[in-house]
Amino acid sequence: MRLYLAVAAGGFRRYATYGTATAAGVFTNTVFGFIVAFTFVALWQERPGLGGYDQAEALTFVWVSQSLLAAGALIGGGFHEELQERVRTGDIAVDLYRPVDLQLWWLAADLGRAAFQLLGRGLVPLAAGALAFRLALPADPVRWLLFLVSVGLGLVVGFAVRYVLGLLAFWLMDGSGINMMATVVSIFFSGMLLPLTVFPGGFGEFVRLLPWAAMLQVPLDVLLGKNAGAGGAARALAFQAGWALVLLGAGRLLQSAATRKVVVQGG
Repeated sequence: MRLYLAVAAGGFRRYATYGTATAAGVFTNTVFGFIVAFTFVALWQERPGLGGYDQAEALTFVWVSQSLLAAGALIGGGFHEELQERVRTGDIAVDLYRPVDLQLWWLAADLGRAAFQLLGRGLVPLAAGALAFRLALPADPVRWLLFLVSVGLGLVVGFAVRYVLGLLAFWLMDGSGINMMATVVSIFFSGMLLPLTVFPGGFGEFVRLLPWAAMLQVPLDVLLGKNAGAGGAARALAFQAGWALVLLGAGRLLQSAATRKVVVQGG
């Protein structure tokens, strides 16, 4: 366990060195947040209560989403591209010879990265949004604690999805195409463009059952108290934990198949 904590700390320090990139990311998230927020203001003025949110809750959705985008690597980036490159070059052989679990190694490193992104790129956009708009941020500390747990589970689900993408390089060699497709799917089905509760009927129910909902939609609903009632928050967290276990298990199976294959481009 101490080794993986050290790996996580190394992931945190690694991203902390990129001060200019972090500042640029904060600026981008803040500007994009204002663009989306004013769009939501216009939309909710025309459709009050859309998706079960009032305007303050919709704006909270916008700004908390902006604070989570980089941590969840919802719009690209993340360790899976590095993992794919290591497979392509053959450097993955070094990783496989390490006396550590490959999946846990990358999970620890990615959680360290996510922790820095939450602090480095998440706080300023949220503070800017709270100063410029009336947000529905809860005063209940228990709600915040549940939200942090939900965010942690969402990060694990996101890691598990990207780990599978990274391992697919053992067969695809070039992951650029599938990475692009995965980014589009993540943007649409996580709730980043619009809350998933906006989508009506069976399609709306379907998208809210997908793993991408566990990355963003569920943590936001936990924060906003949309899972209130007997066991509502517990069911939301169980939904995330279920997807985390399923996808981590899928990654483990794929890792086992990949390490038997060990075919890399050029060697």
